[in-house]
Amino acid sequence: MKNLIFALSLGILAACSSKVDNPESNEEIKNQISEYKKQVVELNKKINALEKDLQSYSDESVQGTPVSIKELAFEEFNHFIEVNGVVEAINSAYISPEINGQVKQIYVKEGQHVKKGQLLLKINSSITESSIKEVETALELANTVYEKQKQLWEKNIGSELDYLQAKNNKESLESRLETLQAQIDMAMIKAPINGIIDEVMIKEGELAIPGVQMIQLVNLRDLYVNADVSEAYITKVKKGEMVVLEFPSYPDIVMNVPVHRTGNIVKSANRTFKVQLKIKNENDQIKPNVLARIKINDYTAENALLVSSLIVKQDLKGSYVFVANGDNLAKKVYIETGMSYMNLTMVTTGLSVGDRVIINGYNQVSNGSKLEIVD
Repeated sequence: MKNLIFALSLGILAACSSKVDNPESNEEIKNQISEYKKQVVELNKKINALEKDLQSYSDESVQGTPVSIKELAFEEFNHFIEVNGVVEAINSAYISPEINGQVKQIYVKEGQHVKKGQLLLKINSSITESSIKEVETALELANTVYEKQKQLWEKNIGSELDYLQAKNNKESLESRLETLQAQIDMAMIKAPINGIIDEVMIKEGELAIPGVQMIQLVNLRDLYVNADVSEAYITKVKKGEMVVLEFPSYPDIVMNVPVHRTGNIVKSANRTFKVQLKIKNENDQIKPNVLARIKINDYTAENALLVSSLIVKQDLKGSYVFVANGDNLAKKVYIETGMSYMNLTMVTTGLSVGDRVIINGYNQVSNGSKLEIVD
């Protein structure tokens, strides 16, 4: 159509050049020019209408990039310090004898539950038992002599020396008997606490030696969890503050427990201080020395705008995300971020409540891309 307009224009110019010297035809030329102009106006209207139809058809034929969006709203954001800890049994006993001797009999086995005071094993004490019988016999005679001498002394008969010797002999034998009985008690190894026999390290007939461990006894009901925390957080961790406790070996166990104690000394070797938790171990499930993870809340924001850390991109100007505008076109928005935790990042500036942030398909769009919003 544009070619047609151009041809009409050439025709008009040719007509004008051929008839410019003829006064009678001037009026006719003017009428023709007016008619052609009307035709040009009408043709331009038709061209514009066809171009709009063509543009509309092109827009409809372009399919938008499928994306998912998140409409921003205020959320609570919590940031945690994560440190590793180790479980320790509060009540644990490494049992060794107080006297030398051959193990005569072992009364327990590994895995057995025992109570405080229960007999665990016996060390051979036959010599001590024989000595006790001799002393008991001698003590019986010494008591008789002492009573006789005491009666005579009370009646002012006999010498004071005989009375004192009889008394001293009796008391000496009594003291010796107590010592021998104590040795017998030391030969009877008993449980100092309630617990489980975890390991028996000696066999019947072997020699028991003071200071050498024979039995390991542990009570799993009450446990400590000990962790070393950087001194950078020394003002953020206080006794009684609630923390989250997890165990990689027991993924189903998550506890909220208070801090039982914080160390008073910063270790110069690694610039850390000790944090200790105290927990109840239901069903004796958690074992000593397993790894624990402690999460300490060091920052909370009640009204925060949060986006997935994965969708935050970087270029020379800074951090940005893509949002969907009202026409479902992608828009590149530069933002400033705050703290991040667990794949969530705080947005401090650049976004507002209600903005539709692209959370899936963001890698396939660019600024101005047409979008197809999907669930």
